[in-house]
Amino acid sequence: MIPAVFGIAGTELSADERAFFEDADPAGYILFARNCESPDQLRKLTGELRSIHGRERIFISIDQEGGRVQRMKPPYWASYPAGEAFDRLYALAPASAIEAARVNARAMALELASMGITVDFHAPLDVRRAETDNVIGDRSLGSDPMQVAALGRAILDGMTSGGVAGCLKHMPGHGRATADSHNELPVVSASAEELEVDIAPFRTLASQAKIGMSAHIVFEAWDADRPATLSPDVIENVIRKDIGFEGLLLTDDIDMQALEGSIPERAERALAAGCDIVLNCWARMGDQIGIAERVGTMSETVAAKLDRALEGTGIANDLSEHGELLAKRDALLALEGQAA
Repeated sequence: MIPAVFGIAGTELSADERAFFEDADPAGYILFARNCESPDQLRKLTGELRSIHGRERIFISIDQEGGRVQRMKPPYWASYPAGEAFDRLYALAPASAIEAARVNARAMALELASMGITVDFHAPLDVRRAETDNVIGDRSLGSDPMQVAALGRAILDGMTSGGVAGCLKHMPGHGRATADSHNELPVVSASAEELEVDIAPFRTLASQAKIGMSAHIVFEAWDADRPATLSPDVIENVIRKDIGFEGLLLTDDIDMQALEGSIPERAERALAAGCDIVLNCWARMGDQIGIAERVGTMSETVAAKLDRALEGTGIANDLSEHGELLAKRDALLALEGQAA
């Protein structure tokens, strides 16, 4: 097995993809809207991915947060609100907001698990600020680190109860970035003392989450020359030690323009810096082959983290509770409108 998560080009595997995946044996896969046409099609696709590897429990991931970050969309799948909805309710009724976030995440997880998906890259624990770039924007759970942690914990709990593993992202925090790392490299000049606010939610939930994702951001206080994803100093001293995260650490998508060099070079550098697994989303066969040629075999330590990350995940066969969960979420979120 190699320490890489790969994308898929379309709604079904091509012969070349299947042959490559059989040979390379990647750690897992990530799905996008281009892969999600209908429930029957998606279940068939995830089933085929399982059949390649001959194991029931496999890392099949997606970005399903709600709002504008929702790969499985209506009319086949439910609509979910962005994090800002829970932020607004928290200002009025914290306990109701926490419960709304939990039941929303459980409903989402049940739907994902019914499609054969085991990992959701959710929740973002980025503490929002006035200058935060819109790439985070309404995805954020708030501007207070204690609130972000409380809502994040509820989301992780809901995910777990629905048979899907959640994820802490984007470590050590994307809230101070004033640029979109999809397009350019953000640079944060805040002091280490100021950055304590940003890492606080991650530190609070570090022992609960088994999967985390790095940020493609330069934090001058910690490493003025390299973004966190490529920085041994940030990964070892901040993410592993200060935050205390010991789980499976993935890169954010290494195709993003925040990083320099070829995709295989980026992958090699990220793993050398201390990331456990490289995330490569765009399903370009040349890039995937290049990564497979350069990253080597996954270590036993990372393989053990991967196994732990997938504990408790599985395919859901009963969605009878799904509608009830959504109704409860909507009733709780409606409290904000009633108060206004």
